[in-house]
Amino acid sequence: MRRLNRKKTLNLMKELDAFPKVPESYVETSASGGTVSLIAFTTIAFLTIMEFMVYRDTWMKYEYEVDKDFTSKLRINIDITVAMRCQYVGADVLDLAETMVASADGLIYEPVIFELTPQQKELQRMLQLIQSRLQEEHSLQDVIFKSAFKSASTALPPREDNSLQSPDACRIHGHLYVNKVAGNFHITVGKAIPHPRGHAHLAALVSHESYNFSHRIDHLSFGELIPGIINPLDGTEKIASDHNQMFQYFITVVPTKLHTYKISAETHQFSVTERERVINHAAGSHGVSGIFMKYDISSLMVTVTEEHMPFWQFLVRLCGIIGGIFSTTGILHGVGRFVAEIIFCRFRLGSYRSTSVPLPDGHTSNHLPLITENSTH
Repeated sequence: MRRLNRKKTLNLMKELDAFPKVPESYVETSASGGTVSLIAFTTIAFLTIMEFMVYRDTWMKYEYEVDKDFTSKLRINIDITVAMRCQYVGADVLDLAETMVASADGLIYEPVIFELTPQQKELQRMLQLIQSRLQEEHSLQDVIFKSAFKSASTALPPREDNSLQSPDACRIHGHLYVNKVAGNFHITVGKAIPHPRGHAHLAALVSHESYNFSHRIDHLSFGELIPGIINPLDGTEKIASDHNQMFQYFITVVPTKLHTYKISAETHQFSVTERERVINHAAGSHGVSGIFMKYDISSLMVTVTEEHMPFWQFLVRLCGIIGGIFSTTGILHGVGRFVAEIIFCRFRLGSYRSTSVPLPDGHTSNHLPLITENSTH
């Protein structure tokens, strides 16, 4: 009884078989079919390798939301070299709340030589080349995000020439913590002093002939310092054409959360526009000589997340490639074989020529003779 039930179950399963097997004696192979199969297998292998490379790759997903954090402090990372002696210049921040953050709170004034060594010039040219490519191809920013903490910092290496030349410039580097509101970071003549209506700089004791706000921005960023991230102003160099010259940078800061497979950090991206002009009160160009970076905080926050293709999606795409190629090549082979048979059939019919058959009355017939059963024997 059990054997009978088992046999019925097997017969039922055979009836449900969606992949019936064809006996090999009924299968006919051909050279054209072998050629198409070879092409199909080669295409499948190539596309499988390409699909595996896509599976290994990752991409960056951008999401936008309103930034609800207005109470925390904003960190400004600074590394700027000005072509003036350190005792002649001062740097500080004044925000819209009229809160002044002095440079003594986190910045270091280091006397240096403004002229770069050949090695430093080469690194600066490389950084400027990367900046120009980033402006043309925005997709490179994703590559920079993925390589964060793997690449070196954009700061120039220290001098190795042991030059005896006396320092003629001042490197201002370090970081400041400011309120998360719009503000103005500036470097101008004289040290800053508090003032009831803001602040002032002691510039009266400095001769105008010593003004030279040629500068080089080795690094400027907002938020957490992440090595390997290249910011828009990194590598910028400006040479002043006049003693009384103002350089202005208008910066829009966007809070950014970065989540990759290597790091998870809260930083800030920013965009910048530049302007420079000579101060000439007689010509109506008013202002103060110096370097001014006016920044504003965006109300939107960007979340950048590195994503990867799931394994199940890779399998589905792979099955689609294999099945699609087999189906497509089978259809193309069938259509090609059908067209070839039609062409060869017409060629064979055209190869028969008409023959002359003598008639009893002396005439001839050019029609093809009828094929009868007697004629076939």
